[in-house]
Amino acid sequence: MLLLLFTGIISVKGQTIASWKVTKLQDYISKSDSVLVINFWATFCKPCKEEIPYFETIVNKYKDQKVKLLLVSLDLPDFYPNKIKVFAEKNNYNNQIVWLNEANADYFCPKVDKAWMGGIPSTLLVNPKTGYKKFFEQQMKPEEFEKELKKAL
Repeated sequence: MLLLLFTGIISVKGQTIASWKVTKLQDYISKSDSVLVINFWATFCKPCKEEIPYFETIVNKYKDQKVKLLLVSLDLPDFYPNKIKVFAEKNNYNNQIVWLNEANADYFCPKVDKAWMGGIPSTLLVNPKTGYKKFFEQQMKPEEFEKELKKAL
């Protein structure tokens, strides 16, 4: 366990919660061959907690079409990794979770999307194959999310 803490990674349900910089996130997006749903959330954000379960259900419905959900935690450093891990296990989150190890929103927000003012929940939909990219700085209703996901496909 100590080794995992020193490397910035901890396991959740057989996966790891990694500590990423925004440049790692940009690299992940650029190298993906899947449609990506990247959700920015925090454990203390009620609208985030409401939308993640149906994001997981809807993304799972389209997994055969190479759709992936990445949950990017914007929790405070004190929450990483243990409080995020406990929260994810308690809520049965099944998709990849990373913690964004960035303190300056003025730096990282525009690297995700120029329009992002830093609010959460926020979601970025990207299809690297078609060039589709759309950003939402709001909680999405299930039907709205699925409609937008279909556009990304």
